[in-house]
Amino acid sequence: MHYTLFDTPVLKTLLYGGSRLYMFVFRWKKEGAAPDLPKYVMIAAPHTSNWDLVMTLIMAFAFRIKVFWIGKHTIFKPPFGTICRWLGGIPVNRTRSGDTVAQSVQVFHDHEELIMVIPPEGTRKKVRYWKTGFYYIAHGANIPIVLGYVDYQRKVGGIGPAILPTGNIDTDMDIIKRFYQGIMGKHNDQWSHEGIAIK
Repeated sequence: MHYTLFDTPVLKTLLYGGSRLYMFVFRWKKEGAAPDLPKYVMIAAPHTSNWDLVMTLIMAFAFRIKVFWIGKHTIFKPPFGTICRWLGGIPVNRTRSGDTVAQSVQVFHDHEELIMVIPPEGTRKKVRYWKTGFYYIAHGANIPIVLGYVDYQRKVGGIGPAILPTGNIDTDMDIIKRFYQGIMGKHNDQWSHEGIAIK
């Protein structure tokens, strides 16, 4: 994959130290461990605030994992394209329905190592449905879904189990949703475990 802030000499060391310092000062902890797998989709949930991106990066440095994210191709145009890629962005063309999944699957096929972080809600507003793109990307690439989370109530960021999609999305999503029960977002009024369903 391309060069990112996770590869930048000196800076990556400073960001790792800064992440650990932030966690120490504000009494955050980490749970679990990054799986020893070359490729996987990582869920980032719950997603209820812009601050979630900051916490995701802090946890990525704390766990020492190099993460990437997908974004609409238009934000990668000059002069911001280089910055977006350096921040771990991967451009995809979303003009055609379903093509985002196919493009993301191809990205996984083209690389030997890749961790792609995706918020299943896809929005900071209150939702009742999880977007299923992350599931079909993992299933199409034949790679696991790793359950990442930031729990603002307990001040814990963690990495849960890895689940290999079976193709039975209802059964697999039941397992995933049960894992996230009790995990609190920054704005928990925008996060409903009971109402979450696939669409």
